[in-house]
Amino acid sequence: MLLVRSVLEPAPGLENYATLFGSTTYLKVFSNTFLVASLVTIVSVVVGFPVAWALAILPRRWAVFLLAVIVLSMWTNLLARTYAWMVLLQRTGIINKILMNLGIIDSPLALVNNITGVTIGMVYIMLPFIILPLMGVISSIDASILRAAALCGAGKWQSFTRVLLPLSLPGIAAGALMVFVMSLGYFVTPALLGGASSMMLAELIAQLVQSLVKWGLGGAAAFVLLVVTLGLYFLQLRYLKVDKRS
Repeated sequence: MLLVRSVLEPAPGLENYATLFGSTTYLKVFSNTFLVASLVTIVSVVVGFPVAWALAILPRRWAVFLLAVIVLSMWTNLLARTYAWMVLLQRTGIINKILMNLGIIDSPLALVNNITGVTIGMVYIMLPFIILPLMGVISSIDASILRAAALCGAGKWQSFTRVLLPLSLPGIAAGALMVFVMSLGYFVTPALLGGASSMMLAELIAQLVQSLVKWGLGGAAAFVLLVVTLGLYFLQLRYLKVDKRS
């Protein structure tokens, strides 16, 4: 129905799509969306991989405890978590105060109402979605493979880059795709931690439909987002051979 409305309202044709891709304002929103989604995905993988690795090798009781903390964070109300980040990241927040007390900065940093704040808030929310699939894949890797690599003369870095990392790629690919796709359509955190200059596509769609009542243009934006998402899934299925046993 959204697709139909995107080509019928306000007049039959592809005017809505021409408006989306012909306006520098809308193109800036698309750019913000893909930039934030990419940053969130990269940071989530970099931060989430060591956590998933630790969960896989820690003693069971510690792993269960840390996993419970991660899962409980997912169950906490999303608005409450986002407002908490607003308090932490504001100019008078604890993060700026700590940095100033340590002498790292002389004046408060602008950490909210911009892409920086959106990225920090979304990474926190997305981390479980990269940690959980990665932990499953890493746990399934036979420890004797790493021991064999060490016996063959591989150092810690070589064992990581040439054994552990390649074997973990299915989990990285699955988690990264999930985080990237979810970030493309995220609304609450960008709306609260971002600003007008860092507006993302989900915010634009909400504004077009709720405030401007432009269902045709909003439907076109939503359909473009859907096509991009399906395209990413196709690329993963086509070029990333994920081991079904993982």
